Amino acid sequence: MRIAMWSGPRNLSTAMMYSFGARSDFAVMDEPFYAAYLAQTGLQHPMRSEILKSQPQDAGEVIDKLLGPIPDGRGHLYQKHMTQHMITSVPRDWARGVVNVFLIRHPARVVASFAAKYEQPTLEDIGFVQQLELYEQMADTGAIVIDSHDVRDNPEHALRTLCDAIGLPWDAGMLHWPAGGHASDGVWARHWYGAVHRSTGFAGAEGPLPVVEGPLADLVDAALPAYRAMEAAKLKI
Repeated sequence: MRIAMWSGPRNLSTAMMYSFGARSDFAVMDEPFYAAYLAQTGLQHPMRSEILKSQPQDAGEVIDKLLGPIPDGRGHLYQKHMTQHMITSVPRDWARGVVNVFLIRHPARVVASFAAKYEQPTLEDIGFVQQLELYEQMADTGAIVIDSHDVRDNPEHALRTLCDAIGLPWDAGMLHWPAGGHASDGVWARHWYGAVHRSTGFAGAEGPLPVVEGPLADLVDAALPAYRAMEAAKLKI
């Protein structure tokens, strides 16, 4: 099984990668299109030069890796993807042959977290519109939507429900992982993954939505319609 997990930034995506990476039957790949995205957009992200050196910049080469032999002789492959990386020049047809799961999170939480690490984020940066577009393209493949809030609220129940939905046996090892990161982390981990590197499992249930003001509040409002459309399709946990 090859799982493509689609989310925007600051969306429990790294913890979910660690969860699947804790299984003995899974290899994981961390944002394999990141270098291709930066090369084609020219965006000046933190650690840009290191990222460009660390991964193939040609999307076709990335796709060959996604569909090629699974690393380390594992039976399954978990691919952590950022929806904003799937710009129009990156082919998408390959994703019709994998299990597509869409990880959503309320935009107020995403914006508050992302803005702390990245100045003046835009709607394009946070991936909500792209996520809905991808979901609509892949919905007929049996695509699944899961809410990070539900995972934080009850990790075992949510992950069991997800595994059942995609036909994967449950593995209790998904609830815990060693502190300090994963061997498959992208080079950008030291900028973005500090909190999850200190973790050994999912954080507790989320509190009230954060209050954001000014341009950030406008950004939340702009992302909400796409989030609500995805929310309506999510797994019932």
